[in-house]
Amino acid sequence: MAVDVTSPIASHAVPPRHRTGRWIDEWDPENPAQWEAGGRRVARRNLIWSIFGEHLGFSVWLLWSAAAALLAKAGFAFSPMQLFWLIAVPNLVGSLLRLPYTFAVPRFGGRNWAVFSALMLVVPTLLFAYVVQRPETPYWVFIVIAATAGVGGGNFASSMASINFFYPARLKGTALGLNAAGGNLGVAVIQFFLPIIVGGAGAFGLVKASQSGIVLERVGYLYAALAVVAAVAAYFFMNNLSAAYSRPREQLAVVKYRHTWVMSFLYIGTFGSFIGYSAAMPLLIKINFFNQPVPTIAGIGINFAFYGFLGAFVGSLTRPFGGWLADRLGGARVTIGAFVGMIVGTILVMVSLAQLAPVPKVEGAPDPATFEYSAAVRTAVEHNADVFPWFLAAFLVVFAATGIGNGSTYRMIPLIWKVYAEQAGPDGSAERMAAEKRSTKEASAVIGIAGAVGALGGFLIPMTFSAPWIDDPVDAVKSAFVVFTAFYVVCLAVAWAFYRRPSSVMARAGV
Repeated sequence: MAVDVTSPIASHAVPPRHRTGRWIDEWDPENPAQWEAGGRRVARRNLIWSIFGEHLGFSVWLLWSAAAALLAKAGFAFSPMQLFWLIAVPNLVGSLLRLPYTFAVPRFGGRNWAVFSALMLVVPTLLFAYVVQRPETPYWVFIVIAATAGVGGGNFASSMASINFFYPARLKGTALGLNAAGGNLGVAVIQFFLPIIVGGAGAFGLVKASQSGIVLERVGYLYAALAVVAAVAAYFFMNNLSAAYSRPREQLAVVKYRHTWVMSFLYIGTFGSFIGYSAAMPLLIKINFFNQPVPTIAGIGINFAFYGFLGAFVGSLTRPFGGWLADRLGGARVTIGAFVGMIVGTILVMVSLAQLAPVPKVEGAPDPATFEYSAAVRTAVEHNADVFPWFLAAFLVVFAATGIGNGSTYRMIPLIWKVYAEQAGPDGSAERMAAEKRSTKEASAVIGIAGAVGALGGFLIPMTFSAPWIDDPVDAVKSAFVVFTAFYVVCLAVAWAFYRRPSSVMARAGV
């Protein structure tokens, strides 16, 4: 296929015939003349449509987290543990897919893969629409279909790997932060709008529940259509870069670097926490602050649909702020500050949960026609509702810190590989020039690996909340936050030891 002749920075060289799609050769965003002559505009266009596709990917990835708390109203009798598995499995599959999605960009081209990855979102959305209309469906089928939503998690890795090539080093923190934030917002959007779209209450009570009941399949059809729109937009408006081309073997070479695994570990603490908490938050609110013995009886307490999206919303907004801060203050310094914020936030969450009053359980199967909540139940639920603002505020501190940490850790990766390149030889030497040429490709590969490993937190966190070894779901949640706080202390120590300890190479380089 021909080079993208609409771009002022396209090369006159013709790409190999086996390549398909809009390719740009000799892309060099570090060249000021090329950047100002049209590079900035091309990069911005690709960033915009990359954000759109990634946004939809995150929405589909977290589709089941937004729907899980509504399944009872749709006629499905799943236990809290089963619901946590439904929201955890897509995160596990998404984390596993991030590695091949990262490697696909240099092999097939960022634009070509954006088209493919958008079309893949049609599969989980249509399967979701099909299965939620059939309450007789076995639970294992739900697990399999929920797993297909993991393709949305893969979109993040390929999108970030592609955008990393479009921007100069001085703008990578901001560009990657905006790209990631736009994707992360997909979580907040699906959690905010899904209850409204399907006929439930939402928007802080401004939207009332439909009298005709919950229609979950609507959201599946809507997002299937949006996925097709994203694929068409990527086909017409995005580009492939010859400079990004490499073989998987070349990308996998980064596994030999120690900092690949250090950054992956830290990203479990930041992004793993963001996606895990985002997936679990609607269900956490329902378990701890809402009471409804059976779906046919009106519930009392805090409605998750009013607040479940706020954590993902705050974490998404603070992600580009984390990248911006890292550009100015240094990624390691900001990352350490983020872990401090997460430690403080989780401690405050534990303090608020300790104030909860146990809610008496309703024995047997109550008759909806005659059922009334006892005074003891109402008193306990009202007390817990008074605690909820403190829980929410503390949890939002955690989310804000995860967003800042997400942005700062991804800013650190290109700088770390720049340091590696500088260590290859004297300035101007052949070894140094070859290392600098490799550094962007290697940094993109590390971004994918860190994203894949970090996303495992999205699986581990809901699983820890479900804690099958603890009978009471409320007690399981309290115990989980103790584990998370201890983990953040370890992350803080690791970040300091490798990137801020005065004697470390990376600290002297100002990573």
